[in-house]
This record gives sequence, C-alpha cells and structure tokens, in this order.
Amino acid sequence: MDENFPALDDAFFQVPSVDWAPEKRLTHPPRFLLLYGSLRERSYSHLLTLEAGRLLERLGGEVRIFNPAELPLVDSVPETHPKVQELRALANWSEGMVWTSPERHGAMTGLMKTQVDWIPLSQGAVRPTQGKTLAVMQVSGGSQSFNAVNQMRILGRWMRMITIPNQSSVAKAFMEFEENGRMKPSSYYDRVVDVMEELFKFTLLTRSVSSQLTDRYSERKESAEALSQRVNQRSL
Repeated sequence: MDENFPALDDAFFQVPSVDWAPEKRLTHPPRFLLLYGSLRERSYSHLLTLEAGRLLERLGGEVRIFNPAELPLVDSVPETHPKVQELRALANWSEGMVWTSPERHGAMTGLMKTQVDWIPLSQGAVRPTQGKTLAVMQVSGGSQSFNAVNQMRILGRWMRMITIPNQSSVAKAFMEFEENGRMKPSSYYDRVVDVMEELFKFTLLTRSVSSQLTDRYSERKESAEALSQRVNQRSL
C-alpha cells in the first residue's frame, strides 16, 4: 500500500498503544443518572427505573433519579430554569446513565426526548455526555417491541456515549409489576439484572479512560476555540 499520507497532519496523529494506562484509576462508587419517560401516576417506565436503581445500588453504585415533572419544553424557557439546571448538574455528576421510555405511537415519548434535548451537546468544547456509559430500556403496553430502545441508541451515539450492547424491552408491562410497584420474577426481570450488571461493568472499565476513548484526531486538529464557536452556534 502507498505509505504516503498527504492529507494527514502528523502533528495531531496518534497511534494507540496497548501499554497505555491511566495515571490514576478511579475508585469511588460509580455514579449513575436514571431518566424515565412518563408522568402517569402508575408509570411503568418509572417503576422499571426504580428497579434498575435498586440493582445498581446493590452492585455498589451511587444512583440519582431525575423527576421530569415540570421540566419545560426545550427552548421555551432560559437555560437558567431550575429544572434544567438540576438535570444538567446531574448529567455532569454522572459517569453512566439509564434511559427508560414507554413506547408510544411506535417511538420514545416526547418527555424522554425533552430530557435528552435539555442536556447540552457542549460546554465549552466538551460534550458533558461524551465517554459516559448508557443503558437503554423500554416498556410496552402490548407485544414486545424495540422501537424506543433503537431510537435511544441513536441518541446515545449522537451524544457520544458508550451505549452497552444489552438492553431491556418489557412487553405488557402492566402484567409485570405487583401492586406495590415491585417487578415480578420473570425472564424480563432477569434481563434487567443482566443490563444493569453489564452497565456497571462497562462503567468500571471505561470511566477512568473515557477521555482517551473519545479523543479524536479531528478535534485535536481543530483548536478548542474554533470547536467551541462551531458547536455553540445558534440552531437554525
């Protein structure tokens, strides 16, 4: 092959090494932010989120669940709105996330998308979600479907998150929870355990090296000032 690279700027090109290791590996409990996509009084996405939170705490993690009630529509209020600031602070605090949405009209709910849309793509030249882990789950009123989790995977990739391979889709969710809100034993519950266990492992493995995993040639080449100006321009 031709070993000449006329378009490559060697000053910003780096060859990864298997010998690379972080200077300091993080040892505090992994931090997880959990988002859910329904405000119904008996919200199954909320109940599933609570089960996920319990499992993550049992695994040794620290969990925060954001209550989306009273979160305004995107761009309808200034970014200084208290609920927006609360959500953004939690996004910055977290090292991994769980997004759980009902499937409504073959898609994630507007409430779920609103929460993700309020998380900024950039703060300066850095995306606050970049390099963080993500697990996606959905609940359905009817037969099993994967439309919502597939959409959330696209969102996770757009937010430059490390979205784990496993996922959960709970069909006929109204049949899978006890009156007290706890999830019944089932293959659906077992899958939730699998997903949280995998998310926890991925977070432990990647959080100390996430800045290296998401370090990019194009961004090294482009100055931080130019990058900030580009990603912070007003939406058309």
